[in-house]
Amino acid sequence: MLNAAERKQLKARAHRLEPVVLIGTKGLTDDVVKEVELALKAHELIKVRAPDLEREAREDALKALCERTGAQSVQEIGKVFVIYRKRDE
Repeated sequence: MLNAAERKQLKARAHRLEPVVLIGTKGLTDDVVKEVELALKAHELIKVRAPDLEREAREDALKALCERTGAQSVQEIGKVFVIYRKRDE
């Protein structure tokens, strides 16, 4: 679990990032999860955009995405999630 200081530092790092994965109208598909996995392996900290999902569906998608990838939610701003998973050394 991230503490407040770690979360603050990650939010600052994420500020300049662009979303690298898009969750479309089909929601959180296996292909989307695979793309998020690849992005997390490459970058550790990523933004995911979910423009077509309603608020409750976005919250569910973020929770499911974190569970399925082992990532942690850093921040949710409107239709954009910031998630983090420490890279294996």
